[in-house]
Parts: sequence; C-alpha cells; structure tokens
Amino acid sequence: MKVIVVEDNILFCDYICNFLRKAGIKTVKGHRIAQAQKLITASIHEDDIVLADLRLSDGESTGLLEWMRGKGYTHPFIMMTNYGEIHTAVYAMKLGAEDYILKPLIEDKLLPAIKKIKAGYESFARIIYERKSTAFCKLYHHIRLVAPTDMTVLILGKTGTGKEHLADKIHKQSLRANKPYIKVDCGSLSKELSASAFFGHTKGAFTGATEEKAGYFQEAQGGTLFMDEVENLPMEIQQMLLRAIEERRYRPVGAGQDRRVDVRIIVATNEDLQQAVVERRFRKDLLFRFQDFTLVVPSLHDCLEDILPLADFFRRQSCAQLRKEVEDFDEMAKKILLEYDWSGNVRELKQVVQASVLICEGKVITPQYLQLKRPRKRIHNVADEEKVNKYLQKDEKSHTEQIRQAISASKGNLTQAAVLLGISRPTLYKKMNLYGITK
Repeated sequence: MKVIVVEDNILFCDYICNFLRKAGIKTVKGHRIAQAQKLITASIHEDDIVLADLRLSDGESTGLLEWMRGKGYTHPFIMMTNYGEIHTAVYAMKLGAEDYILKPLIEDKLLPAIKKIKAGYESFARIIYERKSTAFCKLYHHIRLVAPTDMTVLILGKTGTGKEHLADKIHKQSLRANKPYIKVDCGSLSKELSASAFFGHTKGAFTGATEEKAGYFQEAQGGTLFMDEVENLPMEIQQMLLRAIEERRYRPVGAGQDRRVDVRIIVATNEDLQQAVVERRFRKDLLFRFQDFTLVVPSLHDCLEDILPLADFFRRQSCAQLRKEVEDFDEMAKKILLEYDWSGNVRELKQVVQASVLICEGKVITPQYLQLKRPRKRIHNVADEEKVNKYLQKDEKSHTEQIRQAISASKGNLTQAAVLLGISRPTLYKKMNLYGITK
C-alpha cells in the first residue's frame, strides 16, 4: 500500500510524506490535479490511497475525485481541508470520499484514518473467496511450494487475470514476508532513466542528478522485487539485470564500485516471451534466468465456478467503498455473468460489478445494471449450459458458507457479520432463516 499525496504547498507536501514514511507508509507526491491524474493512471495499485488538499493551483480536488470515479478508480480518497471548507468536504463525501481531515489536525487524524481503511481491506481479505476451480487449486499449491524458496518466478497470464495478486501471495508466504516488497511497472519506465530507476545513481552522474538516488534493487534489499509487464524492458537494461541476477551485484549509475544485492525476483507478463526472443526484443539468457519456476494463470472464462463468488466479493467491496446497500444479484444477472466471455478477465468483472453497484437503484442488481449490452457469450453447447445451471445451484451453497464465515469472523456479532457480507442486518436474518443457519 502507498499513499498518493496531492498538495501544491511543496513544504507541507514534503512534511506529510516524511510523516507517513516514518510510520512505515510508502508515498508518492504530486502538486497539481493534472500531475495526480498521470500518477494514478501510471502507478496506482489496488490497495493505494489518495490524500489530496481541497484547493490546488489548477482546481479543487473534488474534480480529481469525480475524474477517478468516472474512470472506475474506487480507491479510498481522503481530503484535507481548512476550517472554512467543511461544507465542500461534506460534498466530497457524497461523491465517495472516504474521509476528510482538517489540516491543523493532520498529525492526530491521518494515521487513524489510514488504519481504518487498512482494517477494511483486511476484513475483505479474510472472507474473500479463495478461488476453488481446479486450475486455481493447482496454482495455489504451486505457490505454497515455491514461496519459501528464493527461486525466481515467472508469472504468465492474460491482462486482468490477477498476476499481481499472485505475486503478492508469493511474497507474503515467503521467508522475506517482513522485508521490503517493491513493485515496478516496467511499461511506465522511460528508456533513458531505466538504469537509474533500477540501480540508482550518484550525485552528478548525469544532467539533473542533483542528489544521490536509491534504485529499486537497493529499496528491495533483503526482500522481493516484482517486475510487471517485463516485456517492456529496454535491451540495455536487460543486460544489466542479467548481470545483477547472475552475479548478485550491481553498480549505480556514476558509481565507482559494485554493491551486493540480496533480492528475490518475481516477474510477470501477458506476452509470449519466446516469441519476443525470436523477434529480438528479449534476451534469451535473461528469459532462462526468469524461468526458475513458471506459473501460468488461467483466464476467467476457463474457471467458471470462480465467477459468482468473485462477483459477490466485488459487490461487497464496492458497497463499502461507495457507501451503497446492494445486497445481491438476481438469477438472470447471475446467469449473464456466467455466460459472459470476460475477455478482460477478473479486472473486467470487477469493473462491471463496481459500475453496477454505483448505478443500482435498489437492493438487487438486475441485468440492466450490468450494462453488458453486447454480451460475448462463452456458451457454445448443451454441456456448457449444464455447467452454468450447476454453478447457479452451487452459488446457493456458497452463500451459506459465506454467512457462516462472516458470523465466525465477527464472533457471533450479527451486526458486524452483516457489514462484512455487505448486507443489512434484517437481510442477514432472512438469509439465516432461509438456509437454516444459527449463531
């Protein structure tokens, strides 16, 4: 998790970033709305938080919040205000801001607000559906085997299949779990600055290098370095990475001597790297180094039994983030979710569910709210249709399991259990009666 700090007062922005870093929270900073939009587009991750001053040099941050929600970014948004701006902060809450904090109280209120958000993430994580399709059970088994080792792991999968989530699992289950975990989007790195980004540089190493800078390898020392979209690495950097991995040492740009490196490498791509080797876009020897252990992530349409549980998890998550009370999908909506092709995989499913929760005017999501106007159907024969019907029936049983898990996690507190499930307490009572569940 990191906090994207948007504040046009440079000194105050630096103060907040230093305050958060001392608390062990990573930060990136921007000073204008336009800059924040670029940061969010290029580098925001699922559990990141945006912290923005209300009044910025190029407009009010309510505009940034509206832009985020319009683009489908549902990340927690905390607004900083002065005393006279509380009315605008209240408006921001209606737009979907997580919280607002008065600037004079930032030291007292910011960390508790972040802690509350993290607790919410952890609550979701506790009851998130652990994918049970045959393919994912095998995948999780392989992760449990490889995670405690220092083997380099290559994760292959289509866009949106959850490669980053699996990399997170590997790190969390590794012997380096309490050490740094650095994520790099290789697609956002410029060719000119890639060497500095990975290996750091000394002061004066090149024009604009006004101070020494640590690279990703130094930041990840002792821990894990995850490189996503690794197919975008420039050839020059590939050679430097190969040396760093083989010799366990690297040299910062402009430095006179090498530094030792102790970093576990995880890489991910949605491309065929073998074909990239043929096309001379990727080094064959580096690919061999990345292939200590390979995980292939199946597409969502190949894991039919995962769709409804994942959709329900995203419903609950979206309800919490958007402050909505949408409690279920109707049967026709569930059937459409199962029949849809999901070429964008889990990411597309999440976006569709988030949007449906946002526009839903009642308690139940119907086909009209899914907004899948041109369904790309994966159903081609009678056998596929039978599978859809089978998983519709199985969904009822999973509801029972989820309710029991939520009651257990909340230690019998039905109010808390209802919150975890994303439903009202009366609805929880109805479902408990329907499925014959007792405390």
